[in-house]
Amino acid sequence: MTTSAPSAPPSASSPAPPFGRALCAMVTPFTEAGALDLDGAGRLADRLVRAGCEGLVLSGTTGESPTTTDAEKSALVRAVREAVGDRAAIVAGVGTADTRHTVELALAAEKAGADGLLVVTPYYSRPPQDAVEAHFREIADATGLPLTLYDIPGRTGTRIEPDTLIRLAEHPRIVAVKDCAYDLLGTQKVLARTELAYYAGCDEQVLALRAVGGTGCISTVANAAPGPFRAILDAFEAGDTAEAARRQQRVIPLIELMMSSGLPGTVTAKALLGRLGLPAGPVRAPLRPAGREVTDGLLAAYEELVAA
Repeated sequence: MTTSAPSAPPSASSPAPPFGRALCAMVTPFTEAGALDLDGAGRLADRLVRAGCEGLVLSGTTGESPTTTDAEKSALVRAVREAVGDRAAIVAGVGTADTRHTVELALAAEKAGADGLLVVTPYYSRPPQDAVEAHFREIADATGLPLTLYDIPGRTGTRIEPDTLIRLAEHPRIVAVKDCAYDLLGTQKVLARTELAYYAGCDEQVLALRAVGGTGCISTVANAAPGPFRAILDAFEAGDTAEAARRQQRVIPLIELMMSSGLPGTVTAKALLGRLGLPAGPVRAPLRPAGREVTDGLLAAYEELVAA
Protein backbone atom coordinates (compact mmCIF):
# COMPACT_ATOMS: atom_id res chain seq x y z
CA MET A 1 0.00 0.00 0.00
CA THR A 2 1.38 3.38 -0.97
CA THR A 3 0.66 6.68 0.71
CA SER A 4 0.41 9.98 -1.00
CA ALA A 5 2.70 12.86 -0.13
CA PRO A 6 1.31 15.45 2.24
CA SER A 7 -0.47 18.28 0.56
CA ALA A 8 1.49 21.48 0.04
CA PRO A 9 0.53 24.79 1.59
CA PRO A 10 -1.69 27.11 -0.44
CA SER A 11 0.04 28.26 -3.60
CA ALA A 12 -1.85 31.53 -4.00
CA SER A 13 1.11 33.81 -4.32
CA SER A 14 0.94 37.52 -3.65
CA PRO A 15 3.35 40.41 -4.05
CA ALA A 16 5.68 41.14 -1.15
CA PRO A 17 3.71 43.10 1.44
CA PRO A 18 4.96 46.69 1.32
CA PHE A 19 3.46 47.54 4.71
CA GLY A 20 3.00 44.10 6.25
CA ARG A 21 -0.10 41.92 5.88
CA ALA A 22 -2.30 42.71 8.89
CA LEU A 23 -3.06 46.44 9.03
CA CYS A 24 -5.58 48.38 11.09
CA ALA A 25 -7.49 51.40 9.81
CA MET A 26 -7.06 53.15 13.14
CA VAL A 27 -9.59 55.50 14.66
CA THR A 28 -8.42 58.98 15.59
CA PRO A 29 -8.90 59.35 19.35
CA PHE A 30 -10.37 62.60 20.62
CA THR A 31 -10.77 63.96 24.12
CA GLU A 32 -14.25 64.33 25.55
CA ALA A 33 -14.01 68.00 24.58
CA GLY A 34 -13.38 66.98 20.97
CA ALA A 35 -9.67 67.82 20.72
CA LEU A 36 -7.09 65.49 19.22
CA ASP A 37 -5.92 63.01 21.87
CA LEU A 38 -2.31 62.35 20.95
CA ASP A 39 -1.55 60.43 24.14
CA GLY A 40 -4.54 58.19 23.51
CA ALA A 41 -3.49 57.70 19.90
CA GLY A 42 -0.08 56.53 21.02
CA ARG A 43 -1.53 54.12 23.56
CA LEU A 44 -4.01 52.67 21.08
CA ALA A 45 -1.33 52.31 18.41
CA ASP A 46 0.97 50.50 20.84
CA ARG A 47 -1.83 48.09 21.80
CA LEU A 48 -2.62 47.34 18.17
CA VAL A 49 0.99 46.61 17.32
CA ARG A 50 1.49 44.43 20.39
CA ALA A 51 -1.63 42.48 19.36
CA GLY A 52 -0.25 41.67 15.92
CA CYS A 53 -0.85 44.63 13.60
CA GLU A 54 2.09 45.05 11.24
CA GLY A 55 0.89 48.40 9.97
CA LEU A 56 -1.39 51.26 10.97
CA VAL A 57 -3.38 53.38 8.54
CA LEU A 58 -4.02 56.85 9.94
CA SER A 59 -6.47 59.51 8.79
CA GLY A 60 -8.45 57.23 6.53
CA THR A 61 -12.22 56.83 6.51
CA THR A 62 -12.19 55.26 9.97
CA GLY A 63 -9.80 57.97 11.13
CA GLU A 64 -12.37 60.71 10.32
CA SER A 65 -10.08 62.41 7.82
CA PRO A 66 -12.79 64.79 6.53
CA THR A 67 -13.08 66.44 9.95
CA THR A 68 -9.44 66.62 11.05
CA THR A 69 -7.21 69.54 10.11
CA ASP A 70 -3.98 69.34 8.17
CA ALA A 71 -2.03 70.13 11.35
CA GLU A 72 -3.86 67.39 13.26
CA LYS A 73 -3.06 64.85 10.56
CA SER A 74 0.67 65.60 10.78
CA ALA A 75 0.63 65.62 14.58
CA LEU A 76 -1.08 62.23 14.57
CA VAL A 77 1.63 60.70 12.38
CA ARG A 78 4.35 62.05 14.64
CA ALA A 79 2.65 60.80 17.82
CA VAL A 80 2.06 57.31 16.46
CA ARG A 81 5.58 57.09 15.08
CA GLU A 82 6.92 57.98 18.52
CA ALA A 83 4.71 55.33 20.12
CA VAL A 84 5.48 52.41 17.78
CA GLY A 85 8.94 53.28 16.52
CA ASP A 86 9.96 50.87 13.80
CA ARG A 87 7.72 48.05 15.02
CA ALA A 88 5.02 48.81 12.44
CA ALA A 89 4.57 50.65 9.17
CA ILE A 90 2.62 53.90 9.24
CA VAL A 91 0.47 54.69 6.21
CA ALA A 92 -0.96 58.21 6.25
CA GLY A 93 -4.26 59.03 4.59
CA VAL A 94 -3.79 62.16 2.48
CA GLY A 95 -6.53 61.90 -0.13
CA THR A 96 -8.81 64.85 -0.81
CA ALA A 97 -10.99 66.09 -3.65
CA ASP A 98 -8.25 68.59 -4.59
CA THR A 99 -5.04 67.41 -6.26
CA ARG A 100 -2.99 70.36 -5.04
CA HIS A 101 -4.16 69.91 -1.45
CA THR A 102 -3.46 66.17 -1.62
CA VAL A 103 0.12 66.85 -2.72
CA GLU A 104 0.55 69.24 0.22
CA LEU A 105 -0.72 66.61 2.66
CA ALA A 106 1.51 63.96 1.09
CA LEU A 107 4.61 66.08 1.59
CA ALA A 108 3.58 66.90 5.16
CA ALA A 109 3.04 63.21 5.97
CA GLU A 110 6.44 62.34 4.53
CA LYS A 111 8.06 65.02 6.70
CA ALA A 112 6.17 63.79 9.79
CA GLY A 113 7.58 60.28 9.44
CA ALA A 114 5.04 58.21 7.50
CA ASP A 115 6.23 55.12 5.62
CA GLY A 116 3.56 55.30 2.95
CA LEU A 117 0.46 57.13 1.78
CA LEU A 118 -3.19 56.16 1.36
CA VAL A 119 -4.72 58.19 -1.46
CA VAL A 120 -8.44 57.99 -2.11
CA THR A 121 -10.05 58.68 -5.46
CA PRO A 122 -11.04 62.37 -5.75
CA TYR A 123 -14.65 62.61 -4.65
CA TYR A 124 -17.70 64.75 -5.40
CA SER A 125 -16.42 66.15 -8.72
CA ARG A 126 -16.48 62.64 -10.22
CA PRO A 127 -13.52 63.04 -12.61
CA PRO A 128 -13.27 60.73 -15.64
CA GLN A 129 -10.67 57.99 -15.67
CA ASP A 130 -7.96 59.99 -17.44
CA ALA A 131 -8.25 62.67 -14.76
CA VAL A 132 -8.23 60.05 -11.98
CA GLU A 133 -5.05 58.59 -13.44
CA ALA A 134 -3.40 62.01 -13.74
CA HIS A 135 -4.34 62.82 -10.13
CA PHE A 136 -2.60 59.74 -8.77
CA ARG A 137 0.44 60.19 -10.99
CA GLU A 138 0.91 63.79 -9.84
CA ILE A 139 0.89 62.73 -6.19
CA ALA A 140 3.26 59.82 -6.84
CA ASP A 141 5.63 62.13 -8.70
CA ALA A 142 5.62 64.67 -5.86
CA THR A 143 6.73 62.40 -3.03
CA GLY A 144 9.32 59.78 -2.29
CA LEU A 145 6.85 57.59 -0.40
CA PRO A 146 5.03 54.55 -1.81
CA LEU A 147 1.31 54.96 -2.50
CA THR A 148 -1.67 52.78 -1.70
CA LEU A 149 -4.60 53.70 -3.93
CA TYR A 150 -7.93 53.64 -2.09
CA ASP A 151 -10.70 52.31 -4.33
CA ILE A 152 -14.01 52.91 -2.54
CA PRO A 153 -16.59 54.06 -5.11
CA GLY A 154 -19.46 53.72 -2.64
CA ARG A 155 -18.11 56.79 -0.86
CA THR A 156 -16.32 58.69 -3.63
CA GLY A 157 -18.78 58.15 -6.45
CA THR A 158 -15.92 57.21 -8.78
CA ARG A 159 -14.30 53.82 -9.38
CA ILE A 160 -10.64 53.35 -10.17
CA GLU A 161 -11.33 51.11 -13.13
CA PRO A 162 -9.21 47.94 -13.50
CA ASP A 163 -7.61 49.19 -16.72
CA THR A 164 -6.66 52.43 -14.95
CA LEU A 165 -5.09 50.47 -12.10
CA ILE A 166 -3.13 48.36 -14.56
CA ARG A 167 -1.66 51.50 -16.13
CA LEU A 168 -0.94 53.10 -12.75
CA ALA A 169 0.88 49.98 -11.59
CA GLU A 170 3.69 50.95 -13.98
CA HIS A 171 4.60 53.87 -11.69
CA PRO A 172 7.42 52.79 -9.34
CA ARG A 173 5.84 54.42 -6.27
CA ILE A 174 2.30 53.10 -6.78
CA VAL A 175 2.58 49.79 -4.97
CA ALA A 176 -0.75 48.83 -3.41
CA VAL A 177 -4.55 49.07 -3.43
CA LYS A 178 -6.99 49.21 -0.57
CA ASP A 179 -9.88 47.36 -2.18
CA CYS A 180 -13.40 48.41 -1.21
CA ALA A 181 -14.84 48.15 -4.72
CA TYR A 182 -16.81 44.90 -4.21
CA ASP A 183 -15.69 43.73 -7.65
CA LEU A 184 -13.82 40.46 -7.23
CA LEU A 185 -13.66 39.91 -10.98
CA GLY A 186 -12.03 43.30 -11.56
CA THR A 187 -9.66 42.72 -8.66
CA GLN A 188 -8.50 39.40 -10.08
CA LYS A 189 -7.95 41.02 -13.45
CA VAL A 190 -5.56 43.53 -11.87
CA LEU A 191 -3.86 40.88 -9.73
CA ALA A 192 -3.20 38.76 -12.81
CA ARG A 193 -1.56 41.60 -14.72
CA THR A 194 0.32 43.63 -12.11
CA GLU A 195 2.48 43.34 -9.01
CA LEU A 196 0.18 45.60 -6.96
CA ALA A 197 -0.30 44.47 -3.37
CA TYR A 198 -4.04 44.21 -2.71
CA TYR A 199 -5.36 44.83 0.79
CA ALA A 200 -8.94 43.89 1.67
CA GLY A 201 -10.67 47.00 2.94
CA CYS A 202 -13.90 45.09 3.58
CA ASP A 203 -13.42 42.87 6.63
CA GLU A 204 -15.66 40.08 5.38
CA GLN A 205 -13.38 39.65 2.35
CA VAL A 206 -10.03 39.20 4.13
CA LEU A 207 -9.68 35.49 3.43
CA ALA A 208 -11.36 35.56 0.03
CA LEU A 209 -9.00 38.21 -1.29
CA ARG A 210 -5.92 36.53 0.17
CA ALA A 211 -6.93 33.24 -1.44
CA VAL A 212 -6.87 34.77 -4.94
CA GLY A 213 -3.52 36.47 -4.47
CA GLY A 214 -4.23 39.47 -2.28
CA THR A 215 -1.70 40.58 0.30
CA GLY A 216 -3.64 41.14 3.50
CA CYS A 217 -6.13 43.51 5.06
CA ILE A 218 -6.66 47.06 6.26
CA SER A 219 -9.31 46.37 8.86
CA THR A 220 -11.67 48.65 10.77
CA VAL A 221 -12.88 45.90 13.11
CA ALA A 222 -9.25 45.30 14.09
CA ASN A 223 -9.39 48.47 16.18
CA ALA A 224 -11.09 46.37 18.84
CA ALA A 225 -10.09 42.85 17.76
CA PRO A 226 -6.72 42.90 16.00
CA GLY A 227 -5.71 39.36 16.96
CA PRO A 228 -8.48 37.50 15.13
CA PHE A 229 -7.65 39.17 11.82
CA ARG A 230 -3.96 38.44 12.12
CA ALA A 231 -4.94 34.83 12.94
CA ILE A 232 -6.90 34.46 9.68
CA LEU A 233 -3.87 35.44 7.65
CA ASP A 234 -1.47 33.39 9.78
CA ALA A 235 -3.58 30.25 9.35
CA PHE A 236 -3.67 30.73 5.60
CA GLU A 237 0.08 31.32 5.40
CA ALA A 238 0.61 28.14 7.42
CA GLY A 239 -1.37 26.16 4.84
CA ASP A 240 -4.37 25.48 7.07
CA THR A 241 -7.11 26.85 4.86
CA ALA A 242 -9.86 25.14 6.87
CA GLU A 243 -8.68 26.88 10.03
CA ALA A 244 -8.42 30.18 8.17
CA ALA A 245 -12.03 29.74 7.05
CA ARG A 246 -13.15 28.95 10.59
CA ARG A 247 -11.43 32.03 11.89
CA GLN A 248 -12.98 34.22 9.20
CA GLN A 249 -16.41 32.85 10.07
CA ARG A 250 -15.88 33.55 13.76
CA VAL A 251 -15.46 37.27 13.15
CA ILE A 252 -18.53 37.62 10.93
CA PRO A 253 -21.00 38.48 13.74
CA LEU A 254 -18.80 41.36 14.93
CA ILE A 255 -18.13 42.49 11.36
CA GLU A 256 -21.84 42.54 10.64
CA LEU A 257 -22.63 44.63 13.69
CA MET A 258 -19.76 47.04 13.14
CA MET A 259 -19.94 47.45 9.38
CA SER A 260 -23.50 46.62 8.31
CA SER A 261 -25.65 48.07 11.06
CA GLY A 262 -26.51 51.25 9.20
CA LEU A 263 -23.85 53.20 11.09
CA PRO A 264 -20.38 54.12 9.81
CA GLY A 265 -17.58 51.89 11.03
CA THR A 266 -15.99 54.87 12.75
CA VAL A 267 -19.05 55.24 14.95
CA THR A 268 -19.28 51.58 15.91
CA ALA A 269 -15.53 51.17 16.37
CA LYS A 270 -15.36 54.11 18.74
CA ALA A 271 -18.44 52.91 20.62
CA LEU A 272 -16.89 49.49 21.23
CA LEU A 273 -13.46 50.88 22.10
CA GLY A 274 -15.09 53.18 24.62
CA ARG A 275 -16.88 50.29 26.29
CA LEU A 276 -13.60 48.39 26.44
CA GLY A 277 -11.94 51.32 28.18
CA LEU A 278 -9.61 51.99 25.28
CA PRO A 279 -8.72 55.36 23.72
CA ALA A 280 -11.34 56.56 21.26
CA GLY A 281 -13.48 59.41 22.53
CA PRO A 282 -16.38 60.93 20.63
CA VAL A 283 -16.88 61.18 16.89
CA ARG A 284 -16.91 64.60 15.26
CA ALA A 285 -20.04 66.05 13.71
CA PRO A 286 -21.79 65.38 11.45
CA LEU A 287 -21.30 61.86 12.82
CA ARG A 288 -23.18 61.06 15.99
CA PRO A 289 -22.42 58.45 18.67
CA ALA A 290 -23.96 55.00 18.69
CA GLY A 291 -26.83 54.39 21.08
CA ARG A 292 -26.78 52.11 24.10
CA GLU A 293 -28.53 49.20 22.37
CA VAL A 294 -26.04 49.17 19.50
CA THR A 295 -23.09 49.41 21.88
CA ASP A 296 -24.41 46.59 24.06
CA GLY A 297 -24.71 44.38 20.99
CA LEU A 298 -21.17 45.20 19.88
CA LEU A 299 -19.79 44.37 23.30
CA ALA A 300 -21.66 41.04 23.43
CA ALA A 301 -20.35 40.04 19.98
CA TYR A 302 -16.81 41.05 20.95
CA GLU A 303 -16.91 39.06 24.18
CA GLU A 304 -18.19 35.99 22.32
CA LEU A 305 -15.39 36.32 19.78
CA VAL A 306 -12.56 36.61 22.27
CA ALA A 307 -14.00 33.77 24.38
CA ALA A 308 -14.07 31.39 21.39
